[in-house]
Formats: sequence, structure tokens, C-alpha cells
Amino acid sequence: MSTSPLTPLLRYKQAKVRVAGLVLLAAMVLFTLAAIGFGRADISMADIANVIYGQLTGNPEAYAHIKAAKIAIIWDIRLPRILAAIIVGGGLAVAGVVFQALLMNPLADSYTMGVSTGAAFGASVAIYLNVFAQGGLPVTLFAFGGAVATLLIVMSMARVGGYVSSANLIIAGIIVSSILSAAISMVKSLAGEQVSAIVSWLIGSLAAKSWEHVLYAWPLILAACFLCYYYAADLNIVSLGDREARSLGINASRLRTVLLAAGALITAVCVAIGGIIGFVGLIVPHMVRMLTGSDNKVLIPLCGLTGGILLLTADTFGRSVGNVEIPVGVLTTLLGGPFFVYIFRMRNKTLG
Repeated sequence: MSTSPLTPLLRYKQAKVRVAGLVLLAAMVLFTLAAIGFGRADISMADIANVIYGQLTGNPEAYAHIKAAKIAIIWDIRLPRILAAIIVGGGLAVAGVVFQALLMNPLADSYTMGVSTGAAFGASVAIYLNVFAQGGLPVTLFAFGGAVATLLIVMSMARVGGYVSSANLIIAGIIVSSILSAAISMVKSLAGEQVSAIVSWLIGSLAAKSWEHVLYAWPLILAACFLCYYYAADLNIVSLGDREARSLGINASRLRTVLLAAGALITAVCVAIGGIIGFVGLIVPHMVRMLTGSDNKVLIPLCGLTGGILLLTADTFGRSVGNVEIPVGVLTTLLGGPFFVYIFRMRNKTLG
């Protein structure tokens, strides 16, 4: 019995992906520990390890020798913020992978399509109506409604003769995003005391995130990401076109509806937590795709890890450099804007 010549290559690729996943996972743990130590308060790695170990095991004696102020900084201030950055960054990256594969558009992203702005509009309305006082979930529901409505409007505007044009998709996203930005400004002018909360949503910030934000966000984002991964093999086929999908018995319309809804939910929760944080879903999929190829079963988990590391790094840099904190949304936009131009120019060269 002969062995297929593709088998060693396939095994090599699988081993490379596993190694990449383990390296990213280890890097995330190291970056998390390092990020806890960054800041104006001087905190040692020993203190960090003792506090985390003691809290997780329910053993307060492990950190009894550490000052209460340091314990609060480690466990109640920095760690929730760091976990929020990982969750939001990973979620936005996975949503970017799904949008790009479904729409067969390398420029598709919850930010460039205006979905993030739609979610921010929904969150702004929730804040204005004061429903956020009842907890984080109502804001997420409003943000989800805004994200889904925006996605449907942008898709319908971009569709020409049953085909969603890449150029039309971006133009429609810009148009709808501009209209929604004006609507958000109107809500801001009416908000009164709530205006500061709305402004923090618009600039994209992870400041003052608590365990409450982390505990309600991670199950929703993780469930939506697992749903995307579950359909990753079908997504590979649908990304080749509806005709190929139909020939293999895949209901492309149903799959597109499910995954677009999952992407909208991820975006809504991320916006409800951190506001408008742009370009993570654009940058990360392209970075990972250049290293691993276009298999979504590989892209989705690796992009989740890479997106978490990227946003964690940006947020740590923003809060550690200088006397004034730089919102993470500003940093990702400064990084993502030139990258967007690069991808746009490369796409034009390919098509031209």
C-alpha cells in the first residue's frame, strides 16, 4: 500500500498550525502577566503570581503579605481590563475573518462596513434611555439591533444584480457610517449627563472595565466564535462561490444568515464593552493568512489568539506611555488606516 505524497506535507502543515497555536497561547499568557506589571504602580511578578494564585485557589494566605492597594490594582483594576482587551480583540478578529470569507472581500470588516458604528448607535440610544443602569445586557441588545440593521442596509445598498460589489460594499459602509455618526452626535446633544459615557463608546476605550463586563461578555463572544468555527469547513466552500456550495449540498443562504448574525453579535458585544475599536478585524486576518493560508478552520482560532494579543499590546501601550492615557481605539485606527490603504492598493494592482 503506497503512501500519498501529500500526506507528509499535510502532516507538516498540521504540525505547523499546532505549533503556531501553542506559541500564540504561550505569548498571550506572558503578555498578560507582563501587562499586569505595566503602569504607574510598581508591582513585581512575584506579587502578581501570588495574588492570582491566591484568588483562583481561594487561599488568601498566598497574598497576605501584599498591601491591599496592590491587590486591588492587580485583581480588580488591571486584570479585568486585560481580559476585556483579549476578549474584544479576539472577537473582532474572528468577526473580520467571517465577514471577509462570506463576502469574498479582503476589505470587509465590522469597522469598514459600518457595523461597529451601527452597534455604537444602538449602545448610544440605550445609554440615552438609561437602560444601561439595569446591567450590561440591555446595551448589548440595543447594540446588536443596531449592528444587524446596519449590516442589512449596507448589504442591500451594495448589491447590484444579485452580486455584492467590493467597492460598493465599502462605499455603502462609509455612507451608512456617516449617517449613523450624525445620528450619534444628535443623541449626544440630547444626552445631557450621559454624554461622557457616549463619548467613551465613540473613541474606543477599555478604561474602568470590571469583572462584570468580562463575565457577561466572554460567554456570548466565545459561543459566537465557536459557532463560526463549527461552520468553518462550510465557510471554506462558500467563500469559493454559491455555485460550488450548492453542488456540495451546502445551503449558502442559510449559512450566510447564521454567520452574519454571529459576526454581528460579536461586534455588538465588543462595542458594548469597548466602544468603536477599528481595524482589528481587518489587520489580523491578513497577518495570519500570510503565514497559514486561507483555511478558515485554521484562521478562526489563530486570529482569535492574535487579535487578543494585538489589542492587549495596544491597550497596555496606551495606558503606560506618557502621563495621559491614549484610548485603544485611537491606536488601532492609527495602525489600521495605513494598513487599509496598503490592502486597497494591493487589491487594485491584482485586479488591474
